[in-house]
Amino acid sequence: MNADELRSFLDEKVIQYNNQDFIDTDPVQIPHLFTQKEDVEIAGFLAATIAWGNRKMIINNAKKMVNLMGNSPYDFIINHKDHHLDDLENFVHRTFNGSDFTTFIKALQNIYQNHNGLEAVFAKHQQKEGMQKAIHEFKKVFFEIEHQNRTQKHVSDPLAGSAAKRINMYLRWMVRNDNSGVDLGIWKSISTSTLSCPLDVHSGNVARKLGILTRKQNDAKALHELDTQLRLMDANDPVKYDFALFGLGVFEGF
Repeated sequence: MNADELRSFLDEKVIQYNNQDFIDTDPVQIPHLFTQKEDVEIAGFLAATIAWGNRKMIINNAKKMVNLMGNSPYDFIINHKDHHLDDLENFVHRTFNGSDFTTFIKALQNIYQNHNGLEAVFAKHQQKEGMQKAIHEFKKVFFEIEHQNRTQKHVSDPLAGSAAKRINMYLRWMVRNDNSGVDLGIWKSISTSTLSCPLDVHSGNVARKLGILTRKQNDAKALHELDTQLRLMDANDPVKYDFALFGLGVFEGF
């Protein structure tokens, strides 16, 4: 396929997968459970944080997380007492445990009480060429509270070489307004043009087969290479092609 044919092919796949049917099997359904902005962004952040492994398990455990918060994430973040955190001790999703969950609650409380919320922290250091520095700075703010070192691995840092798949997916959910009801588009201070593809095994393998990614590792350098190609196809909304690459890999075994 030449460049125009490839773009047309991927545009068709975006239309095929970027619709409401996608929600049923994807963790994006978790923030869709809520209507208040702060509930949506907190539930989305927690769901994205544990979004690795079996998708059904991710969704079930993300629902457990919001249940443990009384299905009112923002109220719990702001108003919880120390004894409320005891209920989180037994939570586990792979290597994310109750201790990590408790740290995340305290970090989010600090962000809402002292930094004007999640959107403000991510928006503060955004750059025209991407959100990598913003994610790096977000991680610094997130862990400015007392925490165990082990918990830091659950927030990726692109400037340390990570593709930051889960945070990029979260940003897609919050920023991109797809008019199809999948991505929520509740953050207006960040441009979709700055977003990066949530690079994982599926999207990476498909991108290599299509010739738009050559690097073998799914790391920050690979993401930069892929982003460059996707921006040539659509500079304003490059991350829409996540639906095409992911759909081709997961649903079609491309």
